[in-house]
Amino acid sequence: VIFGIGFIFTDEITKIAQEFPDKKYACVDYTVDPSKTIPPNLVALEFKEEEGSFLVGAIAGLLTKSNKVGFVGGMDSPLIKKFQVSYEAGVKHVNPGGQILIGYAGVTGDAFKNPGRGKELALGQYNDGVDIIYHASGVTGLGVFEAAREMKKFAIGVDSDQNDEAPGYIITSMVKVVDVSVFEVIKEVKEGTFKGGRVETFGL
Repeated sequence: VIFGIGFIFTDEITKIAQEFPDKKYACVDYTVDPSKTIPPNLVALEFKEEEGSFLVGAIAGLLTKSNKVGFVGGMDSPLIKKFQVSYEAGVKHVNPGGQILIGYAGVTGDAFKNPGRGKELALGQYNDGVDIIYHASGVTGLGVFEAAREMKKFAIGVDSDQNDEAPGYIITSMVKVVDVSVFEVIKEVKEGTFKGGRVETFGL
């Protein structure tokens, strides 16, 4: 089984799966197009990012001392918007008067691998009074953590437990259990129960 990691590989892995129908494929964060059929040898792995993002938003809304929190996204895209709006909803649910500053690193896949831009965006938000920033920006988020350390502010990790990246400055992380989804697909292949042409969704 061959995995694609990230929505930016949707078109490529779809094409490859069609070219090699005897192989099995899975793609994390596959972008589902209702007008197109997922190849029968490919399973699309989706996640309910909105659930975890809402919860970390509520945490930020409860813990902020300045009543101002931030969000740094990688690529400005529908997927990352899910993280953003759910985070905002969580903040507002527990702290209706809280302010949320939003920043994106770019509009291409490179926006997920630019720590310098992440640090720049985070420093701007911290200097504007934000005391907690949630990032959904891949490697770009390492710049957010660097800014948190420099400014003695806080950040929230994403996808996996990122506490080790900046101990003492990471309040929590929105863990996405990508490992569980990958394990499940491998298990299905091993047991001979793999079925492609479908979407498998994982929540909390």
